[in-house]
Amino acid sequence: MTVYLGTYGKVELRRQFDGTDLRSVVNSSDVNVIRKRLSFDFKRGQLITGDQVEITSVSGVALSFFSGYAKTSIKRYINVDALGGIRFYTAFADAINGTVASAATLAVPSSNITIRVEVQNADYRLLAQLDSWELNTQRETADTTSLSEEFRSQVSTLLSGSGRMSCFWEYIGDTVNDLPQYLIQLLLRARVGGSFSARFYLKTGNYNPSGVAATVNDQIWYEFEGILTSCATQITPDSAVKIAADFITTGEIKLQVELQPTDFLLQENSDEILLDQGGGAKLLIESSDL
Repeated sequence: MTVYLGTYGKVELRRQFDGTDLRSVVNSSDVNVIRKRLSFDFKRGQLITGDQVEITSVSGVALSFFSGYAKTSIKRYINVDALGGIRFYTAFADAINGTVASAATLAVPSSNITIRVEVQNADYRLLAQLDSWELNTQRETADTTSLSEEFRSQVSTLLSGSGRMSCFWEYIGDTVNDLPQYLIQLLLRARVGGSFSARFYLKTGNYNPSGVAATVNDQIWYEFEGILTSCATQITPDSAVKIAADFITTGEIKLQVELQPTDFLLQENSDEILLDQGGGAKLLIESSDL
């Protein structure tokens, strides 16, 4: 019997809105060119440091408050300061650090610009300092017993899920992963909700207590979308501060099994795509950064 320890379990989260967007009007007084800072007319807490947002001009004019930018839509990571002001960055790590030097250069617009803002994160990020997680799945049943039957009859109906994740509290020092503080911030998004996408891993790559070489890179995880329903902070004199968040799932719950290394690119017939340049060559994907 192979025994797997929970030491190698992990949680990855992807930030998202619940389908609601935010709207505002950017005028000249909202832009601080020297500090590279923009003031939105949003209630504080709706946007969180590290969010990747897509800003779109509602009227179709260029987003001229970005210096030298002539398009009507842009995606950037943001840093939200203590006063609710926002700076924009091309990298997640820069947004977490929030330095003025690496922020996008802004310009004063010549006229008011009505914008729509949506969180558009495409990447899953590891939840740092994770202590434990659990996911419960429940199948509801409907009673179909009719009169004169001696035994009860039931059929399966809807499937639902709920669970909890617990972390040691940390709010600084990591510019790659989502810190546990994010769970508190996520729950407090009053207008756009506490929605998220998640991957809860049962087995990760490079963890192989079975000793079978062929399974060393196998990964098994739950994948679902959920909403945070509560978040508790536990402080006691004799232990580390912890944050625990409860959630419910909002759609399909999938148990994913990946038996191929993540760096293999496969054709439809499952054959590997080989490069002529040798083992060190890379296949690059061309993309446009709005």
